Amino acid sequence: MSRTASARNGTWRNWGGTVAARPAREVAPASVEELAAAVRQAAEDGLRVKAVGSGHSFTSVAATDGVLIRPHLLTGIRSLDRASMTVTVEAGTPLKRLNMALAREGLSLANMGDIMEQTVAGATSTGTHGTGRDTASIAAQIMGLELVTADGSVLTCSAREHPDVFAAARIGLGALGVVTAITFAVEPVFLLTAREEPMPLERVLAEFDQLWAENEHFEFYWFPHTGGTTTKRNNRSAGPEAPVGRLAGWFEDELLSNGVFQVANWVGRAAPATVPSIARISSRALSARTYTDIPYKVFTSPRRVRFVEMEYAVPRAALTGALRELKAMVDRSGLRVSFPVEVRTAPADDVTLSTASGRDSAYIAVHMFRGTPYQRYFTAAERIFTAHEGRPHWGKIHTRDAEYLAAAYPCFGEFTALRDRLDPERRFQNDYLRRVLGS
Repeated sequence: MSRTASARNGTWRNWGGTVAARPAREVAPASVEELAAAVRQAAEDGLRVKAVGSGHSFTSVAATDGVLIRPHLLTGIRSLDRASMTVTVEAGTPLKRLNMALAREGLSLANMGDIMEQTVAGATSTGTHGTGRDTASIAAQIMGLELVTADGSVLTCSAREHPDVFAAARIGLGALGVVTAITFAVEPVFLLTAREEPMPLERVLAEFDQLWAENEHFEFYWFPHTGGTTTKRNNRSAGPEAPVGRLAGWFEDELLSNGVFQVANWVGRAAPATVPSIARISSRALSARTYTDIPYKVFTSPRRVRFVEMEYAVPRAALTGALRELKAMVDRSGLRVSFPVEVRTAPADDVTLSTASGRDSAYIAVHMFRGTPYQRYFTAAERIFTAHEGRPHWGKIHTRDAEYLAAAYPCFGEFTALRDRLDPERRFQNDYLRRVLGS
């Protein structure tokens, strides 16, 4: 069930290479009972506990020097209820496996992010989201949760059972307990037609409200050092199914978006002066295309080029102003930014620490190629985002602390009060939670 970390193989690192941790021991429980026993044993040994998913968070939200829970044995669908249209899934299940299993059953989530390598617990606990006019983040699609709390007991919650825990634990940052199972709302599988095309940035900004209103899912990528974007509009379709062809998909999604883009970033990292020219080429590399497929094949894309990322949610009405400020900052700064800026939206939701809690939101994500200095760019971007009442993505790089976040979230005090009740001894504490939630 467990093993002790060693100097040779005991270091855990995240996907982006921004975090490393050396836990005292690792545990891979095969059941909820084993996980609960591991939490109780950690308390007896005076050790902190953190669960880790696939490591796609860029922050140290999952890092610990105590007991590291690896959930890879807690996977699979626990139950499927067609009467209530819900699925209950083990916490360590990768989103990819869940999506494929649902598709085989003729079902789907309503919305999802653009990658599906994360575990369901990791993705929801940090507020992973896609883009949507009416449909919100993955966490907002949760109908029930099961978690092991600090004393080793198993607590289930929903809108009817422990509703205060349910409101908070859907995006719980691992601060309230270790999530062991999640119940999602599902619906009959449907088709989405994706329309991808280049568009000048100024046109996108001038027509943003219309583009948002006319499309169920709208997003765009702006290429710094250029005036160009790639836009993507996803809308439900009656069909017929018309997926991207195998050869075209390999050429655009693998060769261009991953292989060639990887090489371009290597060149840009070695010779920063080439970045603006590379950006101009990249902004014109992908041509317009339209295709129709089941949701997860439209929402998600392969992301093999490693990077670091900061993302903030600003009020949707503030998006165009904030992005213009970001562009002006990049243009005058002398920075060389080889990765596009991603822009998405989400409707207001009722999850306590959701970045869209209580307000319609727009997300601005800035990236840098892994191994390239990013601090100057991110610091300048963060200054812009916070001036627009931005809320940082919990799993992406930021410097905000509990004082800032308490003012940014109307129910922040309710979350910390619940944490005081469920984890008074801070069994699930780490340095990141100390910074963003307070001691």
